[in-house]
Order: sequence, then C-alpha cells, then structure tokens
Amino acid sequence: MTKVAAVENMSFEEALGELEKIVRQLESGGADLKSSIDSYERGMTLKKLCEGKLKEAQTKIEKITLSADGKATTESFKLSES
Repeated sequence: MTKVAAVENMSFEEALGELEKIVRQLESGGADLKSSIDSYERGMTLKKLCEGKLKEAQTKIEKITLSADGKATTESFKLSES
C-alpha cells in the first residue's frame, strides 16, 4: 500500500496527529532536504484529508432552533464568514 493510500484510510485524529508530528519535525530543521520535501508533501496530503473530513462533518451538523410558537426545528448549519 502506498503512503497516499494509507492516508486515505486514516481517521481525522490519526491524520491530524501525524500532521502535527511532521510540522514539529520540519520546524526542528533536523532532516535532510529530501526527507524534508517528502515530509512536506505528506503533510500537504494529510492537510487536505483533514480539511475534507472537517467539511464533511460540517455538512452533517444541524442547528436546532425554536420557532415563535415554541416548537423545535432544525436547519442546516452555515459557517459564518467573518
């Protein structure tokens, strides 16, 4: 199985944990150039996976509201753009 295929099967938490580890490694500057580039590329793949999983979760969230007559209703969650 390739590294990319392995990323596709990761949970959000696994991907985020590995991404954090890669960031720490790159910030330390201890790796050679090729390893740093490989790690950066894997990190970008992990970042895309995390973003996709967050977007997917966002679309599943519903906001519960109360109507004027006191009945509970749901509506799709919308992210406020600041």
